[in-house]
Amino acid sequence: MTTRVIRPDEWSDPPPSVKREVIGVQPEGPATGPPVLFVPGFGQGAWVYAEHWLERTAARGFPAYAMSLRGHGASGSAPKSGLRAYVHDVTQVAAGLPRQAVLIGHGAGALVVAMALARYPVKAAALVAPVFGGPLAAVTACARNPLGVLPAAFGGRLRPRRGQLFSSDLPAEEQRNYLARRGRASARAQWQLCQVRAPEEPVGAPPVLVVGSPDDGLVSRADLDRVARRYQGAPLLFPGMGHDLMLDARWAEPLDAILDWLEKNA
Repeated sequence: MTTRVIRPDEWSDPPPSVKREVIGVQPEGPATGPPVLFVPGFGQGAWVYAEHWLERTAARGFPAYAMSLRGHGASGSAPKSGLRAYVHDVTQVAAGLPRQAVLIGHGAGALVVAMALARYPVKAAALVAPVFGGPLAAVTACARNPLGVLPAAFGGRLRPRRGQLFSSDLPAEEQRNYLARRGRASARAQWQLCQVRAPEEPVGAPPVLVVGSPDDGLVSRADLDRVARRYQGAPLLFPGMGHDLMLDARWAEPLDAILDWLEKNA
């Protein structure tokens, strides 16, 4: 991995400003850890972390924040935005926090976080069920769910199946409710995800944890291993869970493991 020193497009053609949704929960007592910024994947917003993870993170002494990328959740509309604009959103929100932050990204949001690591010096980062994209990953995703994935490559909505996102332990009604709340990324960002190259090297070599499930219907075990190797580690696995670990029935287990890791490494 390499890091570019000069990025002329960052100052000559910056992404347009948009309203950014950021939800925060503070510890009841003194903060014992750095602020944690959660970044959702494509089609999801800050609400996916507000369901469970924000409160529990704050209860462990970490100021907890969740954001929505532009065009997602309650953030401003940006139908033509691409990955660069999403990375800009993350770095801007992180830089505005009172202390150097930990970044945690899920799905394609993990790729956005990985790209942001080359621009913002984090305390640490966690990549949850990371979708790093690229042509091979796009072909694999289409093979697993052609009707739900192929239209997204041509500007349509990405439609993962319930069985890919959640385990059977989560009640069907909750699964349907979560699916109904999904939005969509821009067509440009979805197309870029199919072609994206590997992220650049993080600034300052922060510790990076990769978390996932071998039963994830979207991210294979091989993909988890591949991403973890990029950061000189092995994935922390939670069998029996779906892709959306923060919403699945056993949501507390991966979060507690991440926070335990942060207490030792951030």
